[in-house]
Amino acid sequence: MDLGVHVIEPSGILDGTQTNSFRQQVDMALEKGTKILLIDLKDITFVDSSGLGVLVACLKNARAAGCKMYVCSINDQIRMLFELTSMDRVFEIFEDRAAFDATVLK
Repeated sequence: MDLGVHVIEPSGILDGTQTNSFRQQVDMALEKGTKILLIDLKDITFVDSSGLGVLVACLKNARAAGCKMYVCSINDQIRMLFELTSMDRVFEIFEDRAAFDATVLK
């Protein structure tokens, strides 16, 4: 997988207590020249408005750095949050890592 792909797998609740740590992980990946960033949310149980905000901020930073950012493995709560805020139209979301691999890394 030498396509410049970097995977970040946060866990627990993505809220105000985790946003700085998450943003640092994304920033470090972008500083390394990552071209494809996958945020795998399989271990995230809940996202609040702070978590959604950091995802949007990281997407903007990724785009500014010439990096494509994708999200996969979202649960029903995150899917509902994305749909209510229309973020499902902003983020490219894959059902799971296998779907991402089959589409992006083909």
